[in-house]
Amino acid sequence: MSVAQVKVGEAVFGGDRLVLIAGPCVIEDRDSCLRHAQRLIAISRRAGIPLIFKASFDKANRTSHKSFRGPGLDEGLCILAEVKRELGVGLLTDVHESTQVRAAAEVVDVLQIPALLSRQTDLIRAAAATGRALNLKKGQFLAPWDMRATVEKAESSGNRRILLTERGFSFGYNNLVADFRSLVVMRGFGYPVIFDATHSVQLPGAAGEHSGGQREFVAPLARAAVAVGIDGVFMEVHEDPAQALSDGPTSYPLDELPHLLDELKRIDDLMRATLSR
Repeated sequence: MSVAQVKVGEAVFGGDRLVLIAGPCVIEDRDSCLRHAQRLIAISRRAGIPLIFKASFDKANRTSHKSFRGPGLDEGLCILAEVKRELGVGLLTDVHESTQVRAAAEVVDVLQIPALLSRQTDLIRAAAATGRALNLKKGQFLAPWDMRATVEKAESSGNRRILLTERGFSFGYNNLVADFRSLVVMRGFGYPVIFDATHSVQLPGAAGEHSGGQREFVAPLARAAVAVGIDGVFMEVHEDPAQALSDGPTSYPLDELPHLLDELKRIDDLMRATLSR
């Protein structure tokens, strides 16, 4: 099924190529953010996959109040603005409150609604009203068809630049399951669909005061999702996941990313050639 195309810089979601959304979970500091962006640009260009760089200025949805949240709105947006100014890459970041939306929209190209906030009407409508592309993450507690109501909230503000992201469904305590039927169902709404390969292997709250994860399943799930037929892959990556300040157990090592992207591109090319016959 064809979907609306959503153009973000050089990337076209719903176009003729898979798009990568990738970056560290949170902005740890200026130098780290720039370093990760530079490496990701080089890796994605080599693979021939357009990149949107993601990093969060604040991770408000943490298990513990003691967890690292990031530099905050003002400093975080200054860092992201420097990334864009110096490197020219498209940017995505989360917004958690309606009051953050306008400032974030002045800097980034895609506003992301976190999965846990996927039913927050005022936040969704405020983000959509900016005209920026909107990445709506499906809540861990929602069936894929439930996301139609979320889409309609965004559309009610006149925005049709919508992306839908699957990031796993709650499956008992401290566990998620990836149901690939969700990708097909949500793509049926007429908008590009993204698979979040790293959050889908998260074990929410399983490590006590923070979430655990099963990084070994990131690559196989990503390959499977591309084979189903998607428009983009979302991955949190880190140069040293063991030292990451947020979501380290699910962050994919930067050094291993080139090989995985080569695999994903081959699968995507094969799928597109097969479907075009």
